Amino acid sequence: MTQPSRTGGQILVDALKIHGVDTAFGVPGESYLDVLDALHDSAIRFIINRQEGGAAFMADAYGKMTGKPGICFVTRGPGATNASIGVHTAFQDSTPMILFIGQVGSDFIDREAFQEIDYRRMYGQMAKWVTQIDRADRMPEYIARAFQIATSGRPGPVVLALPEDMLTTRASVADTRCYQPVQASPSAAQIDTVRGLLAGAKKPLLLLGGGGWNAQACADIQRFAEANQLPVSCAFRFQDLLDNEHPQYIGDVGIGINPKLAARVREADVILAIGPRLGEMTTSGYALLQAPVPAQRLIHVHADAEELGSVYQAEVMINSGMPQMAAMLAAMQPVDAGAWQHTVTEARAELKAWQQQPAIFKDGKAPLDLWQVVQQIDQLAPHDTIITNGAGNYATWAHRFHSYGGMRTQLAPTSGAMGYSVPAGVAAKIIDPSRTVITFAGDGEYMMNGQELATAVQYQAGVIIIVFNNAMFGTIRMHQEREYPGRVSGTTLHNPDFAALSVAYGGTGEVVTKTEEFAPALQRALAHTRAHNLPALIELRYDGNLITPGATLETIRQHAAAAQAAKAAQS
Repeated sequence: MTQPSRTGGQILVDALKIHGVDTAFGVPGESYLDVLDALHDSAIRFIINRQEGGAAFMADAYGKMTGKPGICFVTRGPGATNASIGVHTAFQDSTPMILFIGQVGSDFIDREAFQEIDYRRMYGQMAKWVTQIDRADRMPEYIARAFQIATSGRPGPVVLALPEDMLTTRASVADTRCYQPVQASPSAAQIDTVRGLLAGAKKPLLLLGGGGWNAQACADIQRFAEANQLPVSCAFRFQDLLDNEHPQYIGDVGIGINPKLAARVREADVILAIGPRLGEMTTSGYALLQAPVPAQRLIHVHADAEELGSVYQAEVMINSGMPQMAAMLAAMQPVDAGAWQHTVTEARAELKAWQQQPAIFKDGKAPLDLWQVVQQIDQLAPHDTIITNGAGNYATWAHRFHSYGGMRTQLAPTSGAMGYSVPAGVAAKIIDPSRTVITFAGDGEYMMNGQELATAVQYQAGVIIIVFNNAMFGTIRMHQEREYPGRVSGTTLHNPDFAALSVAYGGTGEVVTKTEEFAPALQRALAHTRAHNLPALIELRYDGNLITPGATLETIRQHAAAAQAAKAAQS
């Protein structure tokens, strides 16, 4: 039924309500004032961010947690360029998102007007669809298509530009139905092929990853793994697809992989990869699986048909959504696991050994033991705690040593985006205030979006932020010492008092320099966030020499210098 005359902005907001939107993130802009006005009388909660990159990261976190598109509004030009980091992250992470950008008026287009950008060109390679809505009467059509594209097949971001004059134009137009995500399903013949390959295997491995999962899909895949006694690994930053305490979980296949797990991947005769793109991070630079034809018999399942065969020519390629594939596997007649069931226990033991206290802390000389920090988090925080992190070596302490409690307890960018941790943590607490949320942030990484702590205070999001302060861009410094030992350049940081900064924002802050100080500080943070719904920050000040669980900067520098000396001697 055609609705009474409405402005473009009102039609847009009405469409969002039809598609089930309850929350949007953004930074206000003069280019979409009519949308802001329409939001005023709607039930949609508009979260005001402090920078567009933080808003886009929050929308990505929303998409990851709910499976519904995260909605983000930004203004033209600078606002759109700031938000691009979140769009790139959503694209690489396969997260449903819709970014709305205020655009210059139609009468100014193509004149390089104030803050004008052609968003089709700007976002062309980092979004599933980019377009501009030039007519208010076509708003429902475009919005419905945006939701359809963002959630169907491989989920991802969509970008819609909104000319300012279009938003104030009135139109009488009918609304659409709510979107219906479309996913492919495996055929019965393909499931029979999978079963046949598993039945003939000696060393099979299940590798989970990618977007499009939900709680039912995770439960179904767990039933399948249990019925067939399969060892289960998870791709880079998708460690929460199976509860890490499950006896069949054997570790993550990503940066800093357990060498024994890497050997198991290489030696597997059948790999059933459900969901991951099998990109650089998950394959250790395309080394665990040889491209284009792996030595292992690879069964690759992905929601995007174009992803299948793009790098790896798998023996079996199945275009399917994760819930559809998981449901059919759960119903599959189990195979005889006698040939490999003993390897699950062995691989699990290798994981536990890999997670023991690193040698760099065993002598007790380091005042602050970061391994103990993670152990105490696991002891004191609920098992379903959501852990967020951005990019940096500090994230290794969570990835390697924390036990993720299953779907959805990990929010982290596979794109390697710095600045993700704080916005994601704040968003997670806004979306699900009943859950404990702990953010791991590097000192350099925190400074990129730490201002979203103000958003946390404004919306009473009691997130706990742990800042790993080693006064450097640690990952780059590590590579620098490996390639140019002793020549430190561009990686040293002078930091603020992070704890005091948190207090200034309206949260609490503590500085921890010794291992024994951390547990009491965490207990106080947990109590404060639960009682007051306000953020708490714990700053860990520690020796930057302790760069990874397996190496110090000193040993990296020494090995690099020795290698350079040997090379010089040979020449």
